[in-house]
Amino acid sequence: MTNFVAASRVARIKISPSTAAAARARELKAAGKDIVDMTVGEPDFDTPENVKAAAHAAIDRGETKYTAVNGTPALRKAIIGDFQRRLSLQYADNEICVGGGAKQILFLALMASVENGAEVIVPAPYWVSYPDMVIANDGKPVIVECPQEQGFKLTPEALEKAITPKTLWLILNAPSNPTGAAYTRQELEALGEVLLRHPHVFILSDDIYDQVWFRDEPMTTLVAAVPALKDRVLLTNGVSKSYAMTGWRIGYAAGPAPLIAAINKLQSQMSSCPSSVSQAAAAYALSADQTFVHDSVKVYKDRRDYACARLNAIPGLSCQVPDGAFYLFPNCAGVMGRTTPEGRVIETDLDFVLYLLDGVGVAALQGAAYGLSPYFRLSIATSLEAIRQACDRIESAVRALR
Repeated sequence: MTNFVAASRVARIKISPSTAAAARARELKAAGKDIVDMTVGEPDFDTPENVKAAAHAAIDRGETKYTAVNGTPALRKAIIGDFQRRLSLQYADNEICVGGGAKQILFLALMASVENGAEVIVPAPYWVSYPDMVIANDGKPVIVECPQEQGFKLTPEALEKAITPKTLWLILNAPSNPTGAAYTRQELEALGEVLLRHPHVFILSDDIYDQVWFRDEPMTTLVAAVPALKDRVLLTNGVSKSYAMTGWRIGYAAGPAPLIAAINKLQSQMSSCPSSVSQAAAAYALSADQTFVHDSVKVYKDRRDYACARLNAIPGLSCQVPDGAFYLFPNCAGVMGRTTPEGRVIETDLDFVLYLLDGVGVAALQGAAYGLSPYFRLSIATSLEAIRQACDRIESAVRALR
């Protein structure tokens, strides 16, 4: 269709930068270039064998048909049990929705609620998709910068300043992609005090990385820290990150029944239901022994410690140690203004990541894609050997700058 013109909702958003960067790394590898890919937020572990076995068993039982829009009773029960066990949160069956990945749930929540320029507060650094999801649904993202001096976290003062009569949502993602930063219970209570003064604001709590947790104290979330906000929080999660099930595409959320009903209504017209086999695997993963999660977190922590130590030893770079998730967000302000061996001046963090890609074959993502510069994001959801190679190459590249 040579006369095809995309709808305005498509024209006003961009392709996900992380998806584009991963595709570029794959292209370079296919062309024979030696690339250490640090872009993909996908565990390098295989899905646990017992979870795969549960999927096979579901197939053998004939569980290959359509399910309810909001997921199978077994999966909803497992989700409710997981929230109760880990966070001491009680949800009813009609307060649970299930979708084709947490990303779909987030998009459907915004589609179900945002219109006519409604404002959505997005703390920066942010996951690259948040602003475009808001824009695609006729909303206005209100970006609030959260500098490194604040631990990359939203403060009550900044939140209060950002709220207007048009504010509909606040998006909170912790542990964060891209920084790995998370809030203490006291910090969440302080944010809660502000939100309680503004009852028209709902909170989209994206907790997809909450089990990839490195602190000694237990992970908590806003609705657990401030129970009075429960009827305004959509608590979103999934099995992709904690259980190495990215390709199974199962996400879920708990929240106010009217919002859940609206999300389910939209999904009934969009995709009918998630994969029945994937749901069986997810229900088993959430309910079974959690050794895989604990063991993988220990590996991620070792990788974090190694990579942070290496990066912080490179003159011109510095890296805040993340609380969770499997990303690093190093500060590259110290290399701005320096010149590459080819005579190009590094003026932005995009210049720097392009220099790493072209010069030493390390694929990373620029901080500007996440709303804060000058930084770059590295995924440590890869082998220690790959991380070691990347750090060696980054150090070599930085030392070569003049």
